[in-house]
Amino acid sequence: MSTAPEIMKLEVVVIPVADVERALRFYTKLGWRLDGDFVVGDDFRGVQVTPPGSSCSVHFGKGLTDAAPGSASGLFLVVSDVEAARARLLELGVKVSEVAHRQGPGQPVRPGIHPERGSYGSFATFSDPDGNTWLLQEVTTRLPGRVDAATTFTSAGELAKALRRAEAAHTEHEKRTGERDKNWPDWYANYLVREQTGEPLAS
Repeated sequence: MSTAPEIMKLEVVVIPVADVERALRFYTKLGWRLDGDFVVGDDFRGVQVTPPGSSCSVHFGKGLTDAAPGSASGLFLVVSDVEAARARLLELGVKVSEVAHRQGPGQPVRPGIHPERGSYGSFATFSDPDGNTWLLQEVTTRLPGRVDAATTFTSAGELAKALRRAEAAHTEHEKRTGERDKNWPDWYANYLVREQTGEPLAS
């Protein structure tokens, strides 16, 4: 008898740091929410921070991991506009790489933003004071099946950008039909859900 898979949501990623206070200052400067700071005696301290809009949090501290400080790499932070995210980090004094892109999986890295602004194609990297590396990846349309039908946005700005894309597509839709679409709210809603779930977009 087949059963549905048990729901498993990634909750926390642990990163190794040498200086807890320094790491705490760095991540809260980025605007990451401080969820908790738990000290137990001299041998344990657990700090939890969460990036804006993220369902997964980050732990660092003392007595959490045997990994060498700065050894975490390839940690992805998804953003809707990698150039804007990079600019914000630079304003905060964080050293960030130039934006680069790949034309597809396994393709060579090339300088600059993806020519077609392809989802998953553009990225930039930065490190925390210990050398743990993070990658900003621009994602506007999810791969099919990547997310459930429930549509979520991590910020008002991200939702606004999605609505502008829907508006542009809807304008073309009305041009094709030659009439005003009275049911435009339903059309927008359908477009936004399809964009996030990777289904063919409304036309």
